[in-house]
Amino acid sequence: MRTFLSFISCSALLVVAAGPWLRAQDQDQTTFHVKVDMVVLGFTVTDQKGKYVNGLRPKDFRVYEDEIPQKVATFAEGDHPPSQVLENGETRPLRSASSDAATSDGIPRPDIIDLRSSSAGTNVFVLFDTSNYMYRGFVYASDAIADFIRGLDRADSIAVYTYSRNLNRAVLLNRDRSTAIAGLRKAVAGDDSALYNCLLLTLRDAARVPGRKVVIVFSNGPDNASMVAPDDVRAIAEDEGIPIYVISTSEVNKDPISATVFKKISTNTGGKSYFAKTWQKQIEAFESIREDLGNSYTVTYYPQPNPNEGFRKIRIDLISDAAKKYKIRARPGYRPQRGF
Repeated sequence: MRTFLSFISCSALLVVAAGPWLRAQDQDQTTFHVKVDMVVLGFTVTDQKGKYVNGLRPKDFRVYEDEIPQKVATFAEGDHPPSQVLENGETRPLRSASSDAATSDGIPRPDIIDLRSSSAGTNVFVLFDTSNYMYRGFVYASDAIADFIRGLDRADSIAVYTYSRNLNRAVLLNRDRSTAIAGLRKAVAGDDSALYNCLLLTLRDAARVPGRKVVIVFSNGPDNASMVAPDDVRAIAEDEGIPIYVISTSEVNKDPISATVFKKISTNTGGKSYFAKTWQKQIEAFESIREDLGNSYTVTYYPQPNPNEGFRKIRIDLISDAAKKYKIRARPGYRPQRGF
């Protein structure tokens, strides 16, 4: 992990679940702080025709980390609440504490919420580009986002953030669609674009929320004001494992640099990227994202002992011969957090 990441709360899809203290028995009695991370992994399964495969159970697949078999702790399909996975592969309802407590700014406090939240639905963070790059398509983009919000599952929560040079948390996470759309409509066109700065802050907020979450970036593409590099943000996104979906109003060949970054960020977190110049294409992109959210699986596991402190590769195998023809989309891996 890079040096500047030390101040970031990286605990979303890599959720800090416990912090046991181990004391070395050498002469200087050095104390080591060891973090035990719970990995949250989202994935979709499609058949040869691209149709989503539903109805899988924990016994239908295996999860590997650096080829080491993992024991799945919880399992959820679509917007259903997660269930505890038993030794025999069966499931039972997961009991957890309330996660309603929040700070004065409305952002949940990770120190007093149960990270095994049994809440149904998805926490959706929309990051809307209001820079001067978006000036011409501003109204159409707002309409497309509003339609997406109206069509979300009732169990889903929505936060609307806007950005130009600075991040504006227009609407904090809630389930009131009218509030979300009203906050969206108050957005005004800004100036320069600091996409990667603001995506970094959005990831940090999302990482503090329990349960399943995704970030949707609606952008024209260019960034001319960020202090952090795209690769640094991509590394955080990979490690957090929060799926990032990107809808760009720019054509791929018009801004190849941004297009390449968008594709990397979305692919490496298990999301998707879309290049939708017209309002109709934007509507279709949002519909595709909505279908993805409703047809995905989410599992958690505590990693088995692994000496690899660098990038750990994740693999999901389906058990049956028929299922081996299916395509699985998930993030390729993550970097573990270590502390001393």
